Amino acid sequence: MVDYRKIIQRNPNKRFGKPCVRETRITVYDVLGWLASGMEIEEILHDFPELTDDDIRACLAYAADREHKLQHTS
Repeated sequence: MVDYRKIIQRNPNKRFGKPCVRETRITVYDVLGWLASGMEIEEILHDFPELTDDDIRACLAYAADREHKLQHTS
């Protein structure tokens, strides 16, 4: 599993502090939305060459970890 903490970053001055991929303005939400709409990883990488396969997997790992944490706080 990819260690998303090395890839996903929050910056209060970028995209209202939403979690973004490295120094880009691409949010985890953007990537998850593209995947949910049916885009293949290869399509995302083609359309956004600044992303890597590990970046996309980091977004998935971030979302999975967040969901796991939410379940344990309810």
